[in-house]
Amino acid sequence: MARAAASHILVKTEQEALDLKRQIEEQGADFGALAKKHSSCPSGRQGGALGEFGRGDMVPEFDRVVFGDLPVGQVSEPVKTQFGYHLVRVDRRIG
Repeated sequence: MARAAASHILVKTEQEALDLKRQIEEQGADFGALAKKHSSCPSGRQGGALGEFGRGDMVPEFDRVVFGDLPVGQVSEPVKTQFGYHLVRVDRRIG
């Protein structure tokens, strides 16, 4: 079974997610520091780290990004789920 480790930043609006992505890409902001400051998920305290999980363990929209073609280490476009908007970074894929 495919497994991965990923981090994310969860915010309420797409605009917030886009602003954070711009800070990462254009200003070299640290993903983990932004997660600690802005993420509404408890994982924000760990810099957004969700740890290791298998395909199907997360909501489908999140799963598609993590187990899709997003390169390891790259930050996704905003991903909308029932929880809000996520910026997702795949930290590693296993198997």
